[in-house]
Amino acid sequence: MIDISMDIDAYLEKDPTASGKWHIILFSAGFHGLLLYRISTLFWKNKLGFLARGLHYVSRILYSMDIHPSARIEGGVVIDHGVGVVIGSTASVGTGTLIYHGVTLGSKNVMKGKRHPDIGRNVVLGAGAKILGPIYVGDNSKVGANSVVLEHVPQDSLVTGIPGRVHRISERLGSRQ
Repeated sequence: MIDISMDIDAYLEKDPTASGKWHIILFSAGFHGLLLYRISTLFWKNKLGFLARGLHYVSRILYSMDIHPSARIEGGVVIDHGVGVVIGSTASVGTGTLIYHGVTLGSKNVMKGKRHPDIGRNVVLGAGAKILGPIYVGDNSKVGANSVVLEHVPQDSLVTGIPGRVHRISERLGSRQ
């Protein structure tokens, strides 16, 4: 329940169209998909896999969002629009992250074990971005729209392109690329 409250607060902060809590609860498709993920994760953690996968399937049909119940998404994440978002089973997303439509947190290879990315806190993932493989995107980074990220991203970075390249690192790190 705490995560849902954090999610609503994050939507109020990061979604300029959100006019209030009830607006988000009633009309935000991205929030609805995230809410179904949160409920399916609760079932997943309590060994109710059938119910977890059922809600996962409903979310895919209703909101075109494919978020595996075993993915780890901290509270306070915003999924804007939601359509086309795919978050794999071993992915994680930190609080304060903003995910636009069409983002994929996927794998590069068919394999068992850790195969999806870990996204730090306060990250912005632009529309259509693909972050693939067991890599880490550092805190406070931004991934440009339609970028394909295949390697680790340091914190406070801006990444764009195919393949994704670091174009800027915060002054406080003392370096530029």
